[in-house]
Amino acid sequence: MPAAPQFATATYGLAAVLAWGTSDFVGGYATRRANAFLFTTVVNLGGLLLMGTLATVTHAALPSGRSVAWVLAGGISGGASLAIFYRALSAGRMGVTAPIAAVLGAAIPALVSIFTEGAPGRIPMAGFFLAAAGLWLITRSEDGSAPKGIGLAVAAGIGFAGFYLCVRQAGEGSALWIATFTRTGGLMVTGAIVLLSGNYRDITAAGVRWGVLTGCVDSIGTMLFVRASQTGRLDEAVVISSLYPAVTVLLARVFLKERLTRWRFVGLLAALAAVPMIAAQ
Repeated sequence: MPAAPQFATATYGLAAVLAWGTSDFVGGYATRRANAFLFTTVVNLGGLLLMGTLATVTHAALPSGRSVAWVLAGGISGGASLAIFYRALSAGRMGVTAPIAAVLGAAIPALVSIFTEGAPGRIPMAGFFLAAAGLWLITRSEDGSAPKGIGLAVAAGIGFAGFYLCVRQAGEGSALWIATFTRTGGLMVTGAIVLLSGNYRDITAAGVRWGVLTGCVDSIGTMLFVRASQTGRLDEAVVISSLYPAVTVLLARVFLKERLTRWRFVGLLAALAAVPMIAAQ
């Protein structure tokens, strides 16, 4: 049975969480052995090929010129931020740097949405605070020291906020085409940086394969976020979708043996509990 209309945004958002959390783990791990901007160029190319093919095969209607302009702007912001984000993940601990970018990326558009669309109900608002508390618990350092890559994570979070806001302005166009054009914008900026730097070889054949896979999974997450933002409020879609670090943290715990402390586990539970509260109308 299809999800009830009031839960459609949460359903799409949670699916985006799974896709983005997985792609961030793979991308962050792969960029430990590759140049971040070169790797992200491969990511954008892989995602562009997948989304463009799906949009063409399904005969999805092209969005308007205005929507394309907004999506390209969002892709440029998101594409550059993704490269910075992968560099942050590879420089520090994934379980710390990922939530920092997520918190900033969600907070800015959520505040804009509340200002432009009005405050949500009491239960969703309480869910926002619970989600923020959960992400803070996931992020906090146990020894009080600043984690490596925190500056890069902050920069990436601001860029992600720009991506969310631009995609919202794209309107109700095809999610497949919107995801395609975001990859086009991302490829433009990261490809230009690679061309200007002349760094074409700082990636292995395995890195290229991982980059294509990462791009495909990440683009699926983008498509799902677009649907989430089209079926409900921007703040609801952004806050739920920004819980993807929970997946990254769990994958880092399983595959990289990164320590999952008691408070981070509590943070994961709080973030999970916030989802139905945010979805309540």
